[in-house]
Amino acid sequence: MSDLFTFEELDVDGAIQETASKVDPHTRGAFLRNAGLGIGALAGAGALIGALPSIASAATPASDVAILNFALTLEFLESSFYGEAVKKGALKGETKTFATVVAGHEAAHVATLKGALGSSAIKEPKFDFQGTTSNQAKFEATAEVLEYTGVHAYLGQVGNIKSKAVLSAAGSILPVEAWHASWIADLRRHGAKPYPAPTAFASGLTMAQVLTAVKATGFITAS
Repeated sequence: MSDLFTFEELDVDGAIQETASKVDPHTRGAFLRNAGLGIGALAGAGALIGALPSIASAATPASDVAILNFALTLEFLESSFYGEAVKKGALKGETKTFATVVAGHEAAHVATLKGALGSSAIKEPKFDFQGTTSNQAKFEATAEVLEYTGVHAYLGQVGNIKSKAVLSAAGSILPVEAWHASWIADLRRHGAKPYPAPTAFASGLTMAQVLTAVKATGFITAS
């Protein structure tokens, strides 16, 4: 898709650059280059849920705060996407049920992450879903991409989490995102290949890969 925004417009608070430097300051340059941030990007990962500790305490590593904000960005995207789809009322049957259930999950993820991050939480971007929330076929296709991206993105950050409390809470959401992905994949294909559980192992995505993928949707219009 075309570049609808610049990095400076999206990264108003410097959250993406801060995430890159805190997670691995030695690879910050490569992170930004590989993500294509010269022309703009915004990121996400699967959400975290459960008894997330407040990060107001200095005991939480700065890199974990950055990862939680990384997760929050995609949760903002998913929550807005599903919430808008439910509000528009164009979905039918089990797809409508799926959207309603997942909208509740994603809203809970956003609330939990924001509560844990407090004043450290990034600002919610503005979105334009380009008609995908009012057309059932487009909604299903988009939802599948978002859910599988979330699973791979979240999995890619598990090994970077330093706090046991954050890691424990994080582990509670990964299977939920996978369930979402399997549910929508089954709805789209009704048992045809590729199956909802297509492989024995899942791979993680780097932050740079997720940044590039989310930017390519063109859904984020501004911060």
